[in-house]
Amino acid sequence: MMKKQQKCYIYTRVSTSMQVDGYSLDAQKDKLRKYAEYQEMSIVGEYSDEGKSGKSVEGRPQFKQMLSDIENGKDNVDYVLVFKLSRFGRNAADVLSSLQKMQDYGVNLICVEDGIDSSKDAGKLMISVLSAVAEIERENILVQTMEGRRQKAREGRWNGGFAPYGYQLVNGELIIAEDEAEIIRIIYDKFVNTTMGMAAIAAFLNNSGYKKKLRQNNTIEGFSTSFVKGVLDNPIYCGKLAFGRRKNEKIPGTRNEYHIVKQKDYLLSDGIHEAIISEEMWNQAHRKRQETGVLQVKTHSLEHEHILSGIIKCPVCGSGMYGNVNRKKHPDGSYYKDYFYYACKHRKLVDGHRCTYKRQWNEDRINAAVEEIIRKFVKNPKFEQEIRKQIGSSIDTSELDREYDGLKDRLNQTTGAKNRLADQMDHLSVSDKNYDKKYNDMQERLDKLYDEITDIENAMEEVETRLYNIRQDKISEDNVYQFLLFFDKLYDKFTDLEKKTFLKSFLSDVFIYEEEQKDGRILKGFQFKFPIYMNGRNVLGVDWDNESTDETVVLLSLKKYAAN
Repeated sequence: MMKKQQKCYIYTRVSTSMQVDGYSLDAQKDKLRKYAEYQEMSIVGEYSDEGKSGKSVEGRPQFKQMLSDIENGKDNVDYVLVFKLSRFGRNAADVLSSLQKMQDYGVNLICVEDGIDSSKDAGKLMISVLSAVAEIERENILVQTMEGRRQKAREGRWNGGFAPYGYQLVNGELIIAEDEAEIIRIIYDKFVNTTMGMAAIAAFLNNSGYKKKLRQNNTIEGFSTSFVKGVLDNPIYCGKLAFGRRKNEKIPGTRNEYHIVKQKDYLLSDGIHEAIISEEMWNQAHRKRQETGVLQVKTHSLEHEHILSGIIKCPVCGSGMYGNVNRKKHPDGSYYKDYFYYACKHRKLVDGHRCTYKRQWNEDRINAAVEEIIRKFVKNPKFEQEIRKQIGSSIDTSELDREYDGLKDRLNQTTGAKNRLADQMDHLSVSDKNYDKKYNDMQERLDKLYDEITDIENAMEEVETRLYNIRQDKISEDNVYQFLLFFDKLYDKFTDLEKKTFLKSFLSDVFIYEEEQKDGRILKGFQFKFPIYMNGRNVLGVDWDNESTDETVVLLSLKKYAAN
């Protein structure tokens, strides 16, 4: 009786266009075809996943199609031929699940290079053992590697990756880069000793002419809020080393998918590197970061807002003055009346002393003076003409766009390098006498690639934030300009909160004198957020002490409200 010829599928896979274990896709196919010919098998289907990882079944469309064809009895095959077990799958659960599904339909697996045939009891046992052992070995080595890095962090030594801004790497150790450290000190000083928030500090650095040193192919010299935030949240600057702030965690509900998650609890140890700021200053900044954004609930004068709070500047220390309330009870005890003032919070100065400016200014008086000045210059016909030219003008973000595209290319390249390295790690033979050393070296390179990917993603987020802010600023600028054209008709109809919101979108600073001047003036000048037409030109600010101006109405208005 003639023996029935057995039918088979062949399945090949490589994660990249590079050869794996010395065999490319074509080489694998050739090996499998020769084996089928030798065994007198008929190949009735070929499936190939090129550039696909064996991490899970989901990422391999041809593998899934092969399993579907087996389930549907398309060719009534007897075997699936693969070059090695690692080509079939690299996750033990996936390997065994897929094999069980095939065997449910009478199809077995042959791993040609490994000499394994699942139709034999020993073959199926070998598949189970090899799959589990390889996965457990990988996990154990990963744990050992991470523990080695943890111990390195406990000893205060840098664990690899790019040096944080303010430091440079010399022979694997962090050394202060003085040309960058100045920026770090300014950020902490402004955040701890003034009322500046992160956005204000970034704006201060940019407006003061400071340039960010270009690193890791970064071409943008400006500072962003996210950069300031990253500096303030990093304990490296007070001489500490943090380990485990980010962790690669499995995504719930998936088998082999992971993502980076920030950790609340992590190892913090004393570093051997020199601190740029004191631990006391870092703790002060940390406390302020935790307190930032806490809303204070009002219980009285609910509709009242300190309209110029933070905008009006102390004439001594230059920090923002804030609203104070003096609540007085009527003599007959029937009700309370609130009186509102702007006052300095007496922030600590650079020399360590606190501001001594004690005077409080009546809020209504200052608010009215500012309002009247704005009314005067928006009524100038030339002002309207110039403002209309500004509305809708284009913005140039080409440099930032190029920076983002460059970062995106770097991310793709680095991610590709990471995936290729991970695949090479999976294909290491556990029987290789140098397996542990090779795997450990590869794991260290993989960790560095993950750090680089995180740095690139942070840089991309920073550029995205800057692009968003530029575009939002343009939108805000146009909205403010539109409103200024109708300021005289609309402002009086606004609530205090609406007035406060508008003035904060238009004015960055209002400067006052320490005392009322002999001619009755209180206000010294303005700083605008957008160019404003005044005195025949577009300006970002005005200082009436230094202006040769024909706008005498401004001075008259100052005088008028000083007398109230």
